[in-house]
Amino acid sequence: MIDKGQRRSSPPLQGRGRGWGLSVAEIDRLHDYARSMRNTPTAPEQRLWGRLRASQRGGFKFRRQARIGRFIADFLCPAKGLIVEIDGETHVDAGADARRDAALAAAGHHVVRITNDDVMHNIEGVLEMLLTTLSALPDRYDSPRPNPSPEGEGLLSEPAC
Repeated sequence: MIDKGQRRSSPPLQGRGRGWGLSVAEIDRLHDYARSMRNTPTAPEQRLWGRLRASQRGGFKFRRQARIGRFIADFLCPAKGLIVEIDGETHVDAGADARRDAALAAAGHHVVRITNDDVMHNIEGVLEMLLTTLSALPDRYDSPRPNPSPEGEGLLSEPAC
């Protein structure tokens, strides 16, 4: 599936907010990988998603296996910038996780890591902690957007009669 905003003829490292300096091929690869992970979730991911989907927790909307730059987050609340990572046996490199979390924090996200055991055996505690965290975080989109033309293009032209 091709994103309507994606131009295949664009330079290999197009900027303009599309992907942290990623090529179109790399963005497509990450998108396909995220889709395959959505289609084959782990048991803890399924369990947590069943409780987060459809804005069930305080009205906060979540996405699962969301691509953020060069990373794929297990769950993302875009309105608050909260990333929820479920750590299991595959998350054994604490240094790599710390570097990833730092890069995501630099992009304005807050990362919360939860273990598989917590999701499977203490789901209510996990949900309460997420709701508390979400309530404490500021809204990401509460400030007004800049004008499309901050230089004032078009403001000085006379209206056509």
